[in-house]
Amino acid sequence: MPNSSILVINTGSSSLKYGLYAQQNGEEQLLFGGSAQNGTIDLRDGDDRVLRSEKVTFASQGDALDHATQWLAELSPDKPCAIGHRVVHGGPRLVAHQRITPALMEELQACVHFAPLHIPLALQLIERAERGYPQIPQFACFDTAFHRTIPETAARFALPGELFDEGIRRYGFHGLSYESIVHQLLGKLPRRTVIAHLGSGASLVAVKDGRSVDTTMALTPAAGIPMATRSGDLDPGVLLYLLRVKQMDPDSLEALLNHDSGLKALSGGKADMRDLETAADGGDPEAQLAIEVFCMSIRKTVAAYAAVLGGLDLLVFAGGIGEHSARIRNSVSEGLQFLGIFPVLVVPSQEDRQIARHCRKMFNLLQ
Repeated sequence: MPNSSILVINTGSSSLKYGLYAQQNGEEQLLFGGSAQNGTIDLRDGDDRVLRSEKVTFASQGDALDHATQWLAELSPDKPCAIGHRVVHGGPRLVAHQRITPALMEELQACVHFAPLHIPLALQLIERAERGYPQIPQFACFDTAFHRTIPETAARFALPGELFDEGIRRYGFHGLSYESIVHQLLGKLPRRTVIAHLGSGASLVAVKDGRSVDTTMALTPAAGIPMATRSGDLDPGVLLYLLRVKQMDPDSLEALLNHDSGLKALSGGKADMRDLETAADGGDPEAQLAIEVFCMSIRKTVAAYAAVLGGLDLLVFAGGIGEHSARIRNSVSEGLQFLGIFPVLVVPSQEDRQIARHCRKMFNLLQ
């Protein structure tokens, strides 16, 4: 019987995650997986026990993937039946999870400008996986796909129509995380839910009857609430000031908004919420300010989405901060009593497992 495992490749702007999944009792279970980031690559089993770990800096994520797949081949010599990739942005035309074809690769090349930090990496990993696993079908799972149900009233910016026609609109991100949470709450998801995916990148989504109807990230993942190093929403006049008065060029402006803003800027250098909480407990006023701004922006968004949904039946926290920081969850929730009583849940994000679920379905359709 041929091997039926799914290899999941999840590339970020500065890290690579990978995992080999197999279906057991109707659900995708991790066999082996790991990550390459901060000069370390590791491999763990399905119980999160470290099997291998090396200190090594790779020239590219493609090289890191080659190293990881060599490890996987030693533990599981049969090749996977399919490969799934997380792709952050597919532009205006790639709005559904689908098999990777030469035509899809051309379309991704044409929309690099929508996510210049992410799409080139995804293309590189797809090509590297094709070399390592020729003839094995590959599938693209888009972070924007979950939000294709957003109505035009939420998707459009108040800009000329020709820009909307060019693809300048709200796309939304963290869609695979949100899909995984909806999947986990299947049968228990109420009509009106707000999910807060809070990590180094952070966003919220308003979910009605299991479908996205509004979300904070927009054309790019830099929009919405302040994040670890991203600014979130800004007055457009701020950008004009930086261009005209500070004489910033597009590259330096992009670097500022994505890497030197958010919690890092508010706190004077701390981007990790754990460091911020420790500093705030020690009386650091800048750390306290950063936490308060973060929580206030989340509370404002939850309240706004309660208006969009016509009420609130459930608030869900996910992501590294959402799952592990009781301080943030409590601060956000305590400011929302005026909305009435609603349950608050912590639901772990399962992005990679969700990719495996999608790939299994799409692969089975090929048979």
